[in-house]
This record gives sequence, structure tokens and C-alpha cells, in this order.
Amino acid sequence: CEEHAVDYVFGLARNGRLQAALEPAFERAEALCAASGEPERVYDEWMHSTLDSWSRERRVVGKAEITLRGENPRFVVTSLELDRQAVYEQIYCARGDMENRIKEQQLQLFATRTSGRLMRVNQIRLWLSSVAYLLLDELRRVALAGTALATAYCSTLRLKLLKIGARIRVTARKVWVSLASSYPYQELFAHAYDALQRAGPA
Repeated sequence: CEEHAVDYVFGLARNGRLQAALEPAFERAEALCAASGEPERVYDEWMHSTLDSWSRERRVVGKAEITLRGENPRFVVTSLELDRQAVYEQIYCARGDMENRIKEQQLQLFATRTSGRLMRVNQIRLWLSSVAYLLLDELRRVALAGTALATAYCSTLRLKLLKIGARIRVTARKVWVSLASSYPYQELFAHAYDALQRAGPA
């Protein structure tokens, strides 16, 4: 990465040397935890090199966290010059959330259904999955902000807001869609509908 001027943040597996370097931070975290009675975390950093595989020393950020379950050490190596807490919480943890969004599309919106013989077929399937994700994410962001479903997974939105029992009646002039009167999320559905109406076209 350094040779190509590419910044990086990678997680590091814990080992005895890293644990020993983080021990002073754990002592501070334990003192804070004893004073507050709440879980506490303290960040520290140091220059570190492996015994044989790294060509140079690199900056390591360590998180010393005391939870109800005990000690929870975490380590990342980075080239970024940001504050140690920002490196871990805003950069490294945000990467984890990004991976969760990719996994959400793959597992819940069928982005992995690319078994067609032609690349064009698979490309269209992936486009449809991506459009479905964008629509559901916009539904979360615009119509469900401040509700119990504001952070719900796509599969939950599909189950609770889209898969609704209904009766369809076609007349000469209109198509009537009557939702089931026993639908348990009527108020949430109406709230989302009103929010989308107010938002108007993008």
C-alpha cells in the first residue's frame, strides 16, 4: 500500500505482544468503569512491527474496552493520521456497516442469483436487485424515519409493508385494491404512504 500511496485500515488478530502494549489503556478503562459503573473504552496507539512479515513499523490503534462480559480488545493497523478514536469508530467500524449492506442485498434481495448462461442475463438480474435495494433504502430513509422500521432489514420491510393480503376488483373505469382489514401494520403503512406523498418526486 505504501509503495502505491494507498491509505489503509486493516483489522489485526490479537496476540501477546499487542495485548501487552494495550495493557496501560486497559488499566485506565478499568478505573473509568469502576468510577462510572458503566462499560468504558479507551483508545491507544503505538508503532508496531511483526517479528518477520512486515517490512517496516506501522501505526497500530488499540481499543481497550471493558464490557459487562469482560475485556474486549481490538486492534487495527492504519496509515491514516486521524485521531485514534476516529480511525476505529468512523472509518473501521463504518467499513463493517458497509459490508452489512452488501450482505443485505445479496441475501435478502437475491443479488447472488446469477446462474444464467449469458452474462447479459446475470447483469439484468443484478440491476433489478440493485434497483430494489435503492427503493427499499429510500423507503427507510424518507418514509420510515423516526419509526420502528427506520433501521429494519430489507426482508423485514418486504414482509411487513409489501406482502399484504388484498382483494382486487376491476370495474369499467377503475381497479380497486382493498387491503385486509386485519393487517397489523395499517398505521405504519399509512404513515409511510403520507411521507412519500409529501416527499414528492425526487
